[in-house]
Amino acid sequence: MVMTPKEPLSQENLIATKNQPSSAMLEAKSHSPAQSFFGSFLQTIKDVFSDKGVLLLLMIAPIIYGFFYPWPYSTEVVNHVPVGIVDQDNTNLSQTIVRYASASPQLDTKRFLNEQDAQEAIWSDDIAGYMIIPSGLEQQVLSGKAASVSVLGNGGYFLLNKNVQMGFLQAVSTVSAGVEIKKSVAQGAYSATAAANTQAVPLRIIPLYNQTEGYGAYVVPAVAILILQQTLLMSTAMLIGTWYEQRRHTASIRGWLGRIAALSMFSFIIGCFYYGWTFELHHYPRGQNMLGSLLFLLLFCPTVATLGCVFGLWFRQRERSIQILIFSSLPMFFVSGYPWPANQLPEFLQIIRWVIPTTPGINTSVQLNQMGASVAQVATGFYALAGLWAFYFLLLLLFRWCTSQSKTAF
Repeated sequence: MVMTPKEPLSQENLIATKNQPSSAMLEAKSHSPAQSFFGSFLQTIKDVFSDKGVLLLLMIAPIIYGFFYPWPYSTEVVNHVPVGIVDQDNTNLSQTIVRYASASPQLDTKRFLNEQDAQEAIWSDDIAGYMIIPSGLEQQVLSGKAASVSVLGNGGYFLLNKNVQMGFLQAVSTVSAGVEIKKSVAQGAYSATAAANTQAVPLRIIPLYNQTEGYGAYVVPAVAILILQQTLLMSTAMLIGTWYEQRRHTASIRGWLGRIAALSMFSFIIGCFYYGWTFELHHYPRGQNMLGSLLFLLLFCPTVATLGCVFGLWFRQRERSIQILIFSSLPMFFVSGYPWPANQLPEFLQIIRWVIPTTPGINTSVQLNQMGASVAQVATGFYALAGLWAFYFLLLLLFRWCTSQSKTAF
């Protein structure tokens, strides 16, 4: 048997063999934490707990917000607004109006001798508005002539001004109705008939979903969704920026999905904390469709986390994400369509607002949790969030490809 000598390897072949990755290396790479879903999921959880800044933004800050943000609105309804009364008539009728206004829980009345003193009290912020009862009011009313009183409020503070107007309106309306009843009785009508004729079509106002018409019950459930978004956005972008600085940002598609799932899990827990404990503590309308609310969180949190990953790859620095995103909270809330009707916004903002998760997020959450709408009735919000998640994930893949190309070129 003839043994043929092995052909010696050339220098080029030796270099190629040395540089060629082995099958074991490829298998290890395919199962590395940055490539597998569960590996990235667990590594992200570990990195969150090891990064004090990220942990503070992602978990601790929303909990602190849940305690202290609703606190200023604990009284819910604004009462005992300081107001002034200038009585230039000094008759039984004007005294009756003053008594009814003083009895209103919305007002805390104070008498002034003339209008100049009342104006100076407004300028010094002692009162929020005042009512002028003109001279000769009773005489005009009894003679059947047109008569009126004037209410002047600080329009620069619309919330207090509304209470000033409503408090005085109720007092004057009650007295006016009594005057009309007395006139009808004097003309021979029965008092019961006269009272019924005073308001032929009674008006019943029934506020739904916020029966106390409290300001906290109006604003806090909406701002809670904004808090979830902003804390998740900033913490995610900050964590990705840290990974970028450490050259740990690259991952496979499954790896990125694992990262998104881990970050979404933290925000989902905070969302359940808001829906369950915070709203219960402050007696806000809640839990009308809890299953739908949980489904909403399962879609809203990954959408925001994916956008945070895009920002992290875009900013590429840990501190830059905080510097930029911290100023976006108020604009995002204003264009959401909750504090101001969306159809009253400029046309450009009506379009651009749909690229922000809080636009469908706030209204969908309020409709599910407070109003008890079904998932089918708010399907538009779910479709919008799903579309945003797909759009953000495509952007994430684009940034992932760009960063890999720049790294290869380097």
